[in-house]
Amino acid sequence: MTFLASLARFIDAVNDAVGRFTAWAALAMVIVQFAVVVLRYVFGVGSIMLQESVVYLHAFLFMAGSGYTLMHGGHVRVDIFYHQATARKKALIDLTGVVVFLVPVCLLIWWVSWPYAVSSWLVFEGSRETSGIQAVFLLKTVILLFSALMLMQGVSLAARSLIVLAGAEEPPSGASAPQPRKRP
Repeated sequence: MTFLASLARFIDAVNDAVGRFTAWAALAMVIVQFAVVVLRYVFGVGSIMLQESVVYLHAFLFMAGSGYTLMHGGHVRVDIFYHQATARKKALIDLTGVVVFLVPVCLLIWWVSWPYAVSSWLVFEGSRETSGIQAVFLLKTVILLFSALMLMQGVSLAARSLIVLAGAEEPPSGASAPQPRKRP
């Protein structure tokens, strides 16, 4: 069980670092979008590269930050049974969700996206616009990053669930079990 706990802590640390770094993409996206609006409507100047950078930042923000969001229980959950369940039932639901849904979907996304990203890298695919960002291959690679980070966080969630099912009263510290949100 110590191996599972160590693995879960390592994966959580990776997704935590990626998530904290990714959070800055939100600020950058707001600043760039503000600049696009001011340049366009105040100064009458348009920039395709700036407009495309908002799309890149948006994709990076949501796709790279998804593992962090899963770790902190921020994904949408249909909370019919889960909220009132015991720790063991929650662990069983989480483990089942990871094995039945998360892992197969992440593997499918990786399998389908791999040739898509590789073919883009082979030609260093760029924007269709001449003044756009000539790095579409990086944007397509974020799909693989999403799949890998979500799969890793699924392994962490499964490991924590197995620890609980093996007899631990609660998940180890820093666990990814979602906390109920308080409503204002």
